[in-house]
Amino acid sequence: MKTYIAMLLTFGLFSFGTAKGQLKTGDKAPDFELKDQDGQSFKLSSALAKGPVVVYFYPKDDTPGCTKEACSFRDSFEQFKDAGAQVVGISSDNVASHKQFAEKYKLPFTLLADTDNKVRKQFGVPKTMMLPGRVTYVLDRNGVVVHEFNSMSQATQHVDEAIAAIRKL
Repeated sequence: MKTYIAMLLTFGLFSFGTAKGQLKTGDKAPDFELKDQDGQSFKLSSALAKGPVVVYFYPKDDTPGCTKEACSFRDSFEQFKDAGAQVVGISSDNVASHKQFAEKYKLPFTLLADTDNKVRKQFGVPKTMMLPGRVTYVLDRNGVVVHEFNSMSQATQHVDEAIAAIRKL
C-alpha cells in the first residue's frame, strides 16, 4: 500500500492542480507579515521594495522532499542574489523549527512561520491529499505574480522554474 501511494504521489495523481482562489500569473500577491527563523518580522511589501521575491510554500521542515528543495534553493542562492531577488520559504512550522532547519542545512535565505496557515490560504495554495501543497511564486517588485509552479514530487524543479522566471525580469 505504501508503495502504491508513493507511486501515485510521484506521478502527481493526487495533485489537484490549481485550487480555487490560487494566485495565478498576473495576480497581485497579498501583503503579509510573518516571523522569520530568528523571530524577526518579515513584511512582503518591505521585501518587494528591494526587488523581486521568490516565495515558496513547502509542507514541513526537515522532511526528505522539503530538505531537497531547500538545499536546492541554497545551492542556487547566489544566482538569485546576483539577480537582486530574495528567496523566502514558508511552512506552518514554528520559528524554532525553522531555526533548527536553517542551521542544520546552512540555509542562507528567510524561512517564515505561517503557523495558522493564514498566508497559505491567502495565496490559495492547494493541499495534495492531506499534505500542505508545494507551490512557488515569483513576484516582480510590484508584487505581481510573474510565474507560479505547483508540484509536490518535483521539489528541485521549483528552483529551476524560479531561476528561469527571475532571469526574464
